[in-house]
Amino acid sequence: MVENTLQMVVGFVDTLFVARLGLNEVTAVGIANAVLAVYIAIFMAIGVGTSSLIARSIGSGDIEKAKSIARQSTFISILAGMIFGIISVFFSEPLLKMMGAESDVLRDGSIYLQIVGIPSVFISLMFNFGSILRAAGDTKTPMKVSWWINLIHIGLDYVLIFGIFKLDGFGLAGAAWATVIVRLLGSAALYHHIKKSPVSFSFFGESSKGDSFAILTLSAPAAIERLIMRLGQVVYFGLIVKIGAETYAAHTIAGNIETFSYMPGYGLAIAATTLVGQRIGAKQYREAYEFGFLTTGLAIGFMSLIGLVLFFLSPWFASWFTTDLHARSMVVTALKIDAFAQPALAVGLVLAGALQGAGDTKSPMYSTALGMWVIRIIGVYIFGIHFGMGIAGIWISIAIDLYTRGAFLFYQFKKHFKKIEEKNLGIN
Repeated sequence: MVENTLQMVVGFVDTLFVARLGLNEVTAVGIANAVLAVYIAIFMAIGVGTSSLIARSIGSGDIEKAKSIARQSTFISILAGMIFGIISVFFSEPLLKMMGAESDVLRDGSIYLQIVGIPSVFISLMFNFGSILRAAGDTKTPMKVSWWINLIHIGLDYVLIFGIFKLDGFGLAGAAWATVIVRLLGSAALYHHIKKSPVSFSFFGESSKGDSFAILTLSAPAAIERLIMRLGQVVYFGLIVKIGAETYAAHTIAGNIETFSYMPGYGLAIAATTLVGQRIGAKQYREAYEFGFLTTGLAIGFMSLIGLVLFFLSPWFASWFTTDLHARSMVVTALKIDAFAQPALAVGLVLAGALQGAGDTKSPMYSTALGMWVIRIIGVYIFGIHFGMGIAGIWISIAIDLYTRGAFLFYQFKKHFKKIEEKNLGIN
């Protein structure tokens, strides 16, 4: 949880500093990050497959298998990073135009997307190396690395955006370069710690097509799930842009504040993936089932408290980002609606992680397809545009999506372990 919170500080500081340049720049970074989120979707999916397989290998006592999976996942991550780097070179502007970006927003967004997107291999490696360490049970090292790179990032961000002494800053481009530099440093630091861990691997070890196939087989539904989510975001972000640039800027600010509420859920989802996966590998099925619900209960508790904070302190949070009273009012509206969706968000995040640890990467994919494309996008159009509810309609749609997904994943988790029970594998 601490590591994920620290990682989100990178995006939060970017938005906070960029907001001082203007709402136009906030919109440019928000749209560029929506495209980058599609890249990250693939990198995270590779991490899901890697975490599940390494956790199960360690649970069964097969360390050599875990090392082989770590090596193969790294090669896959490098290849994926290079592919998206090439896409960033040639398709930055067309991708942003698809999002509805025009004129100044298109120019600024393209600069940001190319600087951050071309070296995508460092984003990919950070996700992969972190997944390897966490699946092996070491969650402290990624946290420590995040702590240091965030401290470095805050300093770099300010200097490269605004300048120092008599040196001029680079504005929006400075924010992008600061992000690239810390991701490079983070990748190097995480690999250094992997070399000292039980799953240390050599790049020159024997290649295993079987392990690569297993990673891709598990990662494919997770990748599709993330793509469904991110591509759906591209569509509904485009709908928000049609409502108005100011509404989109307010939505981006609210989203950046809300990301901190995700951190307990993400952290406990990672714990669920690792613990459920390791217990499945050790054939301790009842314990796996109990860990899934224990982590979900903890997430509901944490995130309900965060919901209360969002509800009562939203005006203060909004004031950090903008002095525009109308934009600030929209941010407050969004956060107050989101406060009531926190328990559902907790259930969806953690049970998705638990199912992935158990080897079921399809159920999260189905839940995302249902929530994003059937509920959220249609809801944004109906409530936000057709009925003219603006920012309130957008976030009501998001809340309905989260509650639907949470209910679906709860049902699927119970169903998955009921199948194990019927096979007399450990649940009475």
